[in-house]
Amino acid sequence: MENESIELSLLDPEERELVEFVLNAIPAEDRKGLSPDDVLYVLDAMDDFLEEQGLLQENTRTGEMEYLDGDVDETEQLNYVLNAIREDGRSISAVQVQLIQDAELQYGIEKGYYEED
Repeated sequence: MENESIELSLLDPEERELVEFVLNAIPAEDRKGLSPDDVLYVLDAMDDFLEEQGLLQENTRTGEMEYLDGDVDETEQLNYVLNAIREDGRSISAVQVQLIQDAELQYGIEKGYYEED
């Protein structure tokens, strides 16, 4: 668990802002037992799903990861993340994962990364 805290300290300012936004968007009763490390874990698992779907790829020129346009099946993504949580033996509930997904989407809409449907 110590490595997770180190990982959080290595986040760039925008990533830290996203984690804080997500935590603040989750109602207090659902946030119980949920740490910034847990939020980061779920966000990383969401990115892993996008990578597997071909919607997150490395730019060969810059080496940066880029999100590509495309539809994301949120149910498939939720199931992917829940499977990762189970495999890693973490204690993040399905409700918490859904709330993190919702907050990340809202953050992306507010920042102009996503369009509202």
